[in-house]
Amino acid sequence: MRDFFINSLEKIVGVLIILLSIAVVIGAVSIMFTSSIRGGGFLPGIAVLVGGGLYVLVMGGFLYMGLGIYDNTKRTAIAIEKMANKG
Repeated sequence: MRDFFINSLEKIVGVLIILLSIAVVIGAVSIMFTSSIRGGGFLPGIAVLVGGGLYVLVMGGFLYMGLGIYDNTKRTAIAIEKMANKG
């Protein structure tokens, strides 16, 4: 049952990263086409694209790192159990 939830979380994280990336691109394009009088324009749009891209990259990295820590801990526990049963 635990594996079901971990595998589901991996899928949800993947979908979340894709949705965040799409939102950043849509936000950047909408700011690029907003008049510069209201705070939009090409350079603010590029800034949103770069900043949002970095945000998605960092958040995705942390989420996948957490899942990786779980997986490595699980594999270490299995290896230690095998070593304990040999002796």
